Amino acid sequence: MTSSFEYAALPVSTDTAFPPAVRTTRRVAAAAPPPLHVVTPLLPADILGRRVLLKLDNLQPSRSFKLRGIGHLCQHHAARGVTRFVCSSAGNAGYAVAWAGRALGIAVTVVVPACTPEFVRRRIAALGAEVRSVGTVWDEANTAALELAAQPGCAFIPPFDHPLLWQGHASLVDELVQQCEAPPDAILLAVGGGGLLLGVLEGLRRVGWQHTRVFAVEPERAAALGPSLLSGNIVELSQPRSVATSLCVRRLAPSLISACRDRPVTALTVSDAEATQACVHLAEDQGLMVEPACGAALAPLYASHPALADAQRVVAIVCGGMVVTLDQLAQWRHAAEDAPTALG
Repeated sequence: MTSSFEYAALPVSTDTAFPPAVRTTRRVAAAAPPPLHVVTPLLPADILGRRVLLKLDNLQPSRSFKLRGIGHLCQHHAARGVTRFVCSSAGNAGYAVAWAGRALGIAVTVVVPACTPEFVRRRIAALGAEVRSVGTVWDEANTAALELAAQPGCAFIPPFDHPLLWQGHASLVDELVQQCEAPPDAILLAVGGGGLLLGVLEGLRRVGWQHTRVFAVEPERAAALGPSLLSGNIVELSQPRSVATSLCVRRLAPSLISACRDRPVTALTVSDAEATQACVHLAEDQGLMVEPACGAALAPLYASHPALADAQRVVAIVCGGMVVTLDQLAQWRHAAEDAPTALG
């Protein structure tokens, strides 16, 4: 586990009371169509003697948190008469768009990079979506998707960079308000392009949890957030690489830098081995099958990372379980047995 980077937060309000914004949000939502996502459980768990609350967004109908924001954005476009959704994705976003398109009766094209596993492509296609492979990394697939989406009747559904996505992802924090006995000291999540992080930051702002710290975990060979927070500008990666393919992007959402100025955000990095071994531990401890991108978020808990030492109430977002198979879990377990001290 490598060292962390922290962005010094600007002064914020000390008012910790839950504001009426939460109630206002619910009144507005009551007048809108029902969301495509569901309320997910908050599961108490013991990880190496620490009591942790696991927010199980791997139990969404699309098997990841992505449906919160993507469903919200797709409903927005559907109400305006679009006839096709176009998305670029290495996995979860494409699956969520395909799921939303089927639910809304709208055609879907998902452009995937070459690194996307074949079983992921089959799962997306099984929902009725057209799957095209372009480029070797997500950014190249994204360029092709933008060109396709320029056709009449099409709407581009980005995987992480759109305000309506973040607004939808913020619903996760609305649920935590109802599920937690008190505001958590820390929320632990994985970061790739930054959509979930931006949604959680928006949610924390609107419910008034000013003192909840956010720990954003990224693969060490695809780490853009830590360097970006240090420099104060988005750092573009030349060749992001990780077994957590859904976290491999060259460039973060540009809004992240300004969003991270509103509260302390700590960037942590983990190795691929740590991420996959966390997947194995969660499967053995909780009976939950998750992918390496989710394992990355959980790895600091299984490693007793010192950055979390002072956090008594920790919520970890179990973000997805679509990009994983039983065979992969078995392989990772064998690898963990061969290197039993990898997590320390």
